[in-house]
Amino acid sequence: MPAKYRADHIGSLLRPAELLQARNANYDTAQLRALEDKHILRVIERQKELGFKIFTDGEFRRGNFMSDFNDAVEGIDEGVAVARTWQTEAGASPRPSMVPGTVVAKIKQNRRLTGYEFAFVQQHSPGDVKVTLPTANQFPAIYYKKGISEKVYPTYSDFLLDIVPIIKAEIQALVNEGAQYVQIDAPRYSYYIDPKWRSYVKNEMGLDPDQALDEAIRADNACLEGAKRPGVILAIHLCRGNNRSQWYAEGGYDAIAEKLFGRLNVDAFLLEYESERAGTFEPLRFVPRGKTVVLGLVSSKLAKLESVDQLVRRIEEASKYVPLENLAVSPQCGFASTMEGNLLTEDQQWQKLRLVVDTARKVWGSV
Repeated sequence: MPAKYRADHIGSLLRPAELLQARNANYDTAQLRALEDKHILRVIERQKELGFKIFTDGEFRRGNFMSDFNDAVEGIDEGVAVARTWQTEAGASPRPSMVPGTVVAKIKQNRRLTGYEFAFVQQHSPGDVKVTLPTANQFPAIYYKKGISEKVYPTYSDFLLDIVPIIKAEIQALVNEGAQYVQIDAPRYSYYIDPKWRSYVKNEMGLDPDQALDEAIRADNACLEGAKRPGVILAIHLCRGNNRSQWYAEGGYDAIAEKLFGRLNVDAFLLEYESERAGTFEPLRFVPRGKTVVLGLVSSKLAKLESVDQLVRRIEEASKYVPLENLAVSPQCGFASTMEGNLLTEDQQWQKLRLVVDTARKVWGSV
């Protein structure tokens, strides 16, 4: 069936300075909620003005794209850190950022992940609501530390199996409550497309990369099982890292395309295609007929504004592999996977999103 939305965006938006200052100043919950509410209403209205038909809260209530999970569970010690070298347009980041945390106890859920987030947007949205969730695969990849975590979970798989029911229950709750679009964010699939990260999976994590990929797909499918409803879009967003306009992985989808596109039980794939790091459109030949591919052609990392004509040419090229009716367009990732956000201004962010809408109208005549 044709794509339901032609103009899409990944979910996170740049936080206003007032909200960042409030978080850094440790405002109490009521004060922080009031500020969040104010700015969420503002960005919902801005999405409407631009012409979008789907709406998010910009992930304004989160510290980062996956903190809805972290804040809802016990068992992760945020005090332990591991270095990750990120890449920028100028080369390797001179000061590696730190990915915090390790699992130190059995995961225990204390509350819903996105219940309050969704309820507020649903109440105030002028259209369909998108809610984003981190994939269950995100957490073993970064929080399982050898020498520490084995005391709690003997293997990565054991840890993953405890996370799947939490994500699955949240997806079920969201669709039961009326969410029209649920997107799981899955940057860890990039481990299987970048040779250096495949080597890391094998040599540092002690896993066979191909078997680990199979397990990752099974885990995401288990989270999505039973969630399909008429009119509901279940989607997955794949990226190569997105932190302060940096990335950590490179490579096309070729190594994972046949398995990923053929086996994942989603309606839509949101794919990065804004730079040469993503490779060619050829792997899209494995996307099953009737599924949507959202082409992430607009950079959320760089301030330079692409042109409509440039995006139209890229969409035409992709349509050689996926019918035009099954394509849509978006930025390649969120604008603020962490609350500090990418190195753009809010005005530049809105220009990028206006470009997405303008391109959708030119290609398909609708958003």
